[in-house]
Amino acid sequence: MRIYAICLLVLAVSLAAFAADETAAQLATRADSAPLDQQPALYLRAAHLQLKSADAHYDKGKVDDAANDIKLITEYADKAADTSMRSGKKLKDAEIGLRKISSRLTDIQHSLSFDDQAPVKACTEHLEELRTKLLARMFSKDKKK
Repeated sequence: MRIYAICLLVLAVSLAAFAADETAAQLATRADSAPLDQQPALYLRAAHLQLKSADAHYDKGKVDDAANDIKLITEYADKAADTSMRSGKKLKDAEIGLRKISSRLTDIQHSLSFDDQAPVKACTEHLEELRTKLLARMFSKDKKK
């Protein structure tokens, strides 16, 4: 009985480790086929992973790769906000997730040279627009909107 429990525990831990190694693209693909109410969380996780990638690329001086990561962050954030507003669920979680990403992007922007800041600034401004839309939806009197 103990051996069975230990094997089961090892299996669970190894499955969790493999699940944690998903890439942002894999999460986005999984989100496309997930139920509507689960999609915002998956897209936000993909955006967070892409944010880590962008930060690493900026640290290594790979500005073009980082700019591509920023575009993907914008795409995933759009999908997260859109699916959240369409489902009417997870609005608060989506807004909080977007705020955290926006805050981290602002920190990254301040560490870059002036020439490299444009894509990060544009993404940050876009995320703030998405947050405004989510907040408007959360606090609107007409909940069906």
